[in-house]
Amino acid sequence: MSAGQGAREEIHGCCDQRFAGLREALEVNFEERGEHGAALAVTLEGVPVVDLWGGWADAPRTRRWQRDTIVDVFSVGKPMAAICLLMLLERGEVDLDAPVALYWPEFAAAGKGATTVRMILGHRAGLPAIRHPLPPEAMYDWQGMTAALAAETPWWEPGTRHGYHVNTFGFLVGELVRRVSGEPIGRFFARMIARPLGADFQFGLAPGEHARVADFLFPEMPSFDAVFEPGMVRNAYMNPPGISGLGTVNTAPWRAAEMPSTNGHANARAVARIYSALAAGGTIDRVSLLAPATLALAASEVSSGPDALLERPSRFGLGFQLTQPERPLGPSPNAYGHFGAGGALGFADPDAGLAFAYTPNQGYGPRWQNPRNRAVIDALYDSL
Repeated sequence: MSAGQGAREEIHGCCDQRFAGLREALEVNFEERGEHGAALAVTLEGVPVVDLWGGWADAPRTRRWQRDTIVDVFSVGKPMAAICLLMLLERGEVDLDAPVALYWPEFAAAGKGATTVRMILGHRAGLPAIRHPLPPEAMYDWQGMTAALAAETPWWEPGTRHGYHVNTFGFLVGELVRRVSGEPIGRFFARMIARPLGADFQFGLAPGEHARVADFLFPEMPSFDAVFEPGMVRNAYMNPPGISGLGTVNTAPWRAAEMPSTNGHANARAVARIYSALAAGGTIDRVSLLAPATLALAASEVSSGPDALLERPSRFGLGFQLTQPERPLGPSPNAYGHFGAGGALGFADPDAGLAFAYTPNQGYGPRWQNPRNRAVIDALYDSL
């Protein structure tokens, strides 16, 4: 059965009657927009009002999506890494305008001595790619990846423009967290964020967790050699080979590694739970992530306009994507969050007091303006 011509899928979970339109939109995503498996969650004023899932966890349709199914949410993990660093900022252990090299001395190489923490979080550091060819599976070597980034010459003068650090952001932020806290990013995130909130979101899966992971279905596509000319963009997506997940995402080494830009594994319930704390001003159920002032800073514009890597408009705060006309996070001008591959998305709308998450495993369709997440976002705000 071709994409866009699916049979009616049974949707499981619960949904407040006020938000019945979201269940209908999710059903239509399966029936008409080629969805394969997905979960959808919304909280309003911290209360779960939508917790739905359906479809299949593998390509041959032998494993149903279950309540506890998790999936790679790709770039939805970037803000989770940023929250870790912002927590260290609140403690006074990190200064946004201090040189990265203050905490990571090797980073000063190749003219990066003045590059600041703020530039890293705002995608302004000029390090979206590594020039020197790296071997396959190099992305599983944290020390090797961060050493390569520390030695790298910026692709532009840091601070003068911005470009999406699609696969390097997590290593840069994660290494800062490790240098300052003494803990790997996965352990810090679990201890400070995921476990206190009861959020099933992980960087680096233990072997016993792999059985409940939904396979991510990337379309077959020509090699990046055929898509991109040699240079920054190609290297950003394919150096080392497999760093974007093509051919690697469903393997045990990928799932076990800690790559906060690309391999956070979660379900929609977990993503919405974390964003529910942010939507509530940084604290929920006596678990405090960030102070309101820090959140306001994180959601303030740091970068906007033409993106040096994506070659289209983008808009960032400190690790968060901000809503923009070309890709709105609902109608609120103050919404912030992050999209991921295949239409994955998590965001907070502090004006409406809501948190939203969508975690599919279907990689087909537009990466930029995905009609599946657009449909459920529209249904959400129609319900309000």
